[in-house]
Amino acid sequence: MKTREELDRISEGIIGAAIAVHRELGAGLLESAYEACLEFELLSRGFKVERQVALPVKYRGLEIECGFRIDLRVNDAVIVELKAVERVDKIHEAQTQTYLKLTGLHLGLLINFNVVRLVDGVRRIVRDFPD
Repeated sequence: MKTREELDRISEGIIGAAIAVHRELGAGLLESAYEACLEFELLSRGFKVERQVALPVKYRGLEIECGFRIDLRVNDAVIVELKAVERVDKIHEAQTQTYLKLTGLHLGLLINFNVVRLVDGVRRIVRDFPD
């Protein structure tokens, strides 16, 4: 399990990479474009990145494939859920929180690229943050 300091360092790196992508592309593209470019940017910065990670639901001791996918998982520790929407709703935060629960991970970043300044589109979602 990663320490709080390690998770903070990873999330800062992800946010920095997302800002670089947003500066280059701006707002108004499809989520998939930002996803591909952020994956590239993170890989070029030395992060381990998995894209479109299948996420089965555990129900009564069974793993059931329901079609859920994590946009990006970085360094096996942080979930990155990307949006390109007019506004982020509570359901988007709940989705990220549920992905954290299903994976057992503690930190997720919900990033909406459809904003003027990317820093206004970043939300940090925490579940049982380690000490």
